[in-house]
Amino acid sequence: MPEDAPRILVVDDDPDVALLVKTVLQRRAGCVVDVAEDGQVAVERVAAFRPDVVVTDIEMPGLNGLELLAELRRTVPTVPVIVMTAHVSVEYAVSALRAQADEFLTKPLDNAKLVEAVTRLVAEGRRRRDEARTPERVLAIGAHPDDVEIGVGGLLAAHAKAGDEITILTLSRGARGGDADSRQDESLASAEMLGARLFLKDLIDTEISGGGSTVRLIEEVVQEIQPTIVYTHSSHDRHQDHRAVSEATIVATRRVGTVACYQSPSATIDYRPTRFVRIDQYLDEKLRLLERFSSQTARRDYLEPDFVTATARYWSRFGGGIAVEPLEVVRETAEFVGAHELTRRES
Repeated sequence: MPEDAPRILVVDDDPDVALLVKTVLQRRAGCVVDVAEDGQVAVERVAAFRPDVVVTDIEMPGLNGLELLAELRRTVPTVPVIVMTAHVSVEYAVSALRAQADEFLTKPLDNAKLVEAVTRLVAEGRRRRDEARTPERVLAIGAHPDDVEIGVGGLLAAHAKAGDEITILTLSRGARGGDADSRQDESLASAEMLGARLFLKDLIDTEISGGGSTVRLIEEVVQEIQPTIVYTHSSHDRHQDHRAVSEATIVATRRVGTVACYQSPSATIDYRPTRFVRIDQYLDEKLRLLERFSSQTARRDYLEPDFVTATARYWSRFGGGIAVEPLEVVRETAEFVGAHELTRRES
């Protein structure tokens, strides 16, 4: 099943009808279909399944189809809803339309009309969702040049595609790992490719502190850009700078809703991600970002395309697809993308 396959939630208390609709949409429209036996279950499934379209019966016990429709319009107003019923009457049609149904179908269903309506409304729903989406303000923090590109280069590319505002904060110029001027130029080239803003600070490479001045530097940037999502190093890392930046970031971003830690090549076996974001469509862009750091590619095996690709492929065991970037979630109130949605929908 392709990653951008339409996701349809079918709601009907008649299991035979639900199975029929599911089978038709799977076979004729290539949809991923989930089924809920009543309106109350559907409300719970919507949050987890994130459907592109909801197809619901009207007559159901408990929360009926029109009540479900009203609830969906309140909680997820951009999701198209198809209402179906065995009772052909003007009254039902008017009730459905007043409740803002996108389509009204009568039973027994015409399979061709069902497939046409679902296909049309999937495209409409995705358009609505894109237009309604509020851009995230993303802050990616690394100890050295290339750290964030290694950890979340694919995810940052997805954020850029989603129209999110991206800022990269690099706390040292990486002088111990190469020429500082060259690494600065490489960082600027990478940020330009992402359309990101770059803050490049002058803390001493290998001597970054986890408190005091480091916390204040990060707080200054946080205050200026007001991020909604922050990516940073994990504390489970052999490199002292990475651990220090992780510690300082957790303190400095304590009022930011979503904070997650990416994997570095020096991460230890205690790095235990809890979120796996597919970057199938962004892996090549991540590799192009890393190419910008030419002063390092000849010296660091972990920057070789085969190594980067193999790492992303390994994590796909847990996240699906062919390429994944793992994250340790510190806290989460925003979605990872737009990126999660984009990586699911982009083909």
